[in-house]
Amino acid sequence: MSDTITPLWARELGRFIPVKPQFVLWGNIYDVYPFPCEGGVTTLRLQEYLNRALTGLGYGLVLSWEPVYGFTLQAGDTELCKKMSGESLKPRENWPCSLTRCAELVEKLSGSSESHAAVVLNFSSRIPDITGNDMHEFYYRMFRHAQTSVPRLVAGQEQPRHHSLIWLLDKENDLPPWYTIANPKVRSMAIPMPDFPVRQAVVQGLSKGLAGFNELIPEQQEKGLTLFVDQTSGLQTSEIVSIVSLARREQIPFARISDAIRMYKLGVPENPWAKLDLKKIGQADTLLRERVKGQYQATGKAADIMKRAVFNLSGAQYARHSQRPKGVLFLAGPTGVGKTELAKAITELLFGSDTNCIRFDMSEFAREHADQRLVGAPPGYVGYDVGGQLTNAVRQNPFSVLLFDEIEKAHPRILDIFLQILDDGRLTSGRGETVYFSETLIIFTSNLGIFETTPEGGRRQRVTPSMSYDEIRTGVMEAVSAYFTYQISRPEILNRIGENVVVFDFIRSEVAREIFKKMLQNVLYTLGDQYRISVGFEPEAVQQLFDVCCDDLAMGGRGIGNRLEEVFINPLSRLMFQLEARDGDRLLIRQLEQKEGTWSLTASKTSELV
Repeated sequence: MSDTITPLWARELGRFIPVKPQFVLWGNIYDVYPFPCEGGVTTLRLQEYLNRALTGLGYGLVLSWEPVYGFTLQAGDTELCKKMSGESLKPRENWPCSLTRCAELVEKLSGSSESHAAVVLNFSSRIPDITGNDMHEFYYRMFRHAQTSVPRLVAGQEQPRHHSLIWLLDKENDLPPWYTIANPKVRSMAIPMPDFPVRQAVVQGLSKGLAGFNELIPEQQEKGLTLFVDQTSGLQTSEIVSIVSLARREQIPFARISDAIRMYKLGVPENPWAKLDLKKIGQADTLLRERVKGQYQATGKAADIMKRAVFNLSGAQYARHSQRPKGVLFLAGPTGVGKTELAKAITELLFGSDTNCIRFDMSEFAREHADQRLVGAPPGYVGYDVGGQLTNAVRQNPFSVLLFDEIEKAHPRILDIFLQILDDGRLTSGRGETVYFSETLIIFTSNLGIFETTPEGGRRQRVTPSMSYDEIRTGVMEAVSAYFTYQISRPEILNRIGENVVVFDFIRSEVAREIFKKMLQNVLYTLGDQYRISVGFEPEAVQQLFDVCCDDLAMGGRGIGNRLEEVFINPLSRLMFQLEARDGDRLLIRQLEQKEGTWSLTASKTSELV
């Protein structure tokens, strides 16, 4: 076989098969592997690959055995099989037999000098599940076979070699440790995911059958092949074959192979990112400012990320074909200043509705093992078959905004999950499924830097509304850096976030008026739209309401909303019952009053809707 397309494990097998009686192949054993053929490269399942490789190395007889179905004659003829084993097996027909009979046949073959034989024990990891107590005797007999095996010289061969026994396992430790550890008669070899040369050989062989490939000039073909190989990193060879089949079925030309790769990974034929209203995204800064008041630095940074995401430029400086998320934002600042609101505004601007914003309250993940709730429990633990909240959500909706609220409240171990997400754009769930984050936009929020703990164990405010924005930004950035670098020893997470940390300002009085007006309009619009009840104000009443709702801005916009509910919405609800307000009525608010801690409204009602 050509070394340019032969996997490394196959080269190692060919090198050691003359001197070792047994081999353990484990790992990516259910994939397909490239094999040279006339006109290029074909892909073979592992059993067929071994059949051809072993016959090419001089083995006249190749048998396979698997639980339930028993032996199958893979290479060689019935007559040779009869001479060597005493059994008249026909090619490709199953001969069911027990583990005991299997051991006897392997031992009998090892004494034959007719030809060299190889037995492949397929699906060996399933032996304990299927065969019961016989497996202990079988393991011992095969272990003894390895120790007593001697090389034999057969007709037509210049050098003696062992008859070979090859185990195919999911994991190396599926065999008892005593079988392989410090056993010089057994060669254990991992079959990894296909590396770059293997993927390149497969891609070059399969792409010629895609529409439009032959019409491209050589330079365009080479560029497209490189793109194909790069974007299939981490995939099995069988998955590359599936991508090509999908492209043919969906009539996707070679020049748009990225669409087929994305469709295969995400299972979604449409790409919402490609359907965004470019004019709307171009005005993102203005549109975000209409919803998030006063945070110009944050809305500007968010708008930049959205614009570069449209052209798939996130992470483009590191690789030509980055699989990183579309963007990442770390929003830091006081409570109630619009961090969560900005995430929802971004989602609505991108996808038309904020239902595509998947929110995780990180205070729920304060314990060390809470990461299992995000990615799923490992095999053998309760809930393994359910999956994780994060991985399930992204699999169901790969085009989304992921909001991780108050990230500093999560256990530091939980944050390690984001290293792979931010770098590679993918994550493996507890069930072993790969989940892709390449079409998501990730937003973290945090209150770091607003308060700090004193040496006495107390709590004091680190930054205050009396400071300028530059002072607030400096203080918060120092606290964020110190938290990741020294407190939890995770500077690599902050490094992956990069320059996308945005510090929010406190709600100032001029911004508070805008927020107040917007919240009040929302209340009045709800009454007018759903019940056709109109509410008006005397000028003094509006000013009085503003003064009461915005007298303390420590809790930001959320505090204004809470105060508005207490001072206006609750009294208004009582008033409408008292005045028996109905469809078409108009209420005129004249005054706010507070008696014994309870707010009330003085108003009049007319039936003329204006």
